[in-house]
Amino acid sequence: MRVTHWLLFISVTAAWITSKIGARYYEWHEYCGYSVLVLVSFRLIWGFVGTRYARFSEFLQGPRRIGAYLRKLLARSDAQPSVGHNALGGWSVVLMLATLFVEAATGLFAKDEIDHTGPLFGWVSASLGDSLTKYHQGAFEVLELLIGVHIAAILFYVFVRRETLVLPMLTGRKPSTVVPDGAQIGGSRVWLAVLIVVLIGAALALAIRSAPRAPVRVF
Repeated sequence: MRVTHWLLFISVTAAWITSKIGARYYEWHEYCGYSVLVLVSFRLIWGFVGTRYARFSEFLQGPRRIGAYLRKLLARSDAQPSVGHNALGGWSVVLMLATLFVEAATGLFAKDEIDHTGPLFGWVSASLGDSLTKYHQGAFEVLELLIGVHIAAILFYVFVRRETLVLPMLTGRKPSTVVPDGAQIGGSRVWLAVLIVVLIGAALALAIRSAPRAPVRVF
């Protein structure tokens, strides 16, 4: 769903900004992290129960097909755009989602260099909290790299492959010339998406509400 894509973009950008402009915005940084965690968790579940082209089974392909796609891509012999994610794009989506999940999940247990801690910081030992903080910082470095590759790939497909990607990224729809008969999505299943998001949000809120904010250690 395009809404998820752009909400993730906004949440990640806001999380980065609030982490850079001062400790007094730490609470807003937390809220952004919650949003990322809920959205990514939803997208991972949606990869199994969602609409046709959102499912992992639809766009995750094996090494042989990836190799064949790369050969055609480099030879520029395959001018027909894919309806959903291509062989490379599918795995890049999974890698991005996994990194975002690690980044947001470890943030729940992380601490900064002053006195701010994640909402679940009190549930872990001091050594584990330090480790999760390092993972939180390291995951963002990986995320920066993936975002750079993602932008470069978009530019490549737009200017080298001459594929229209920007409009489909905004609308979630591709030109009818790209989508063959019978390949259309029958429905958006918005009701199911909203239900999943609400349940994930409620579970996260319950965990945060029941967690000790003080750094009480559990060994």
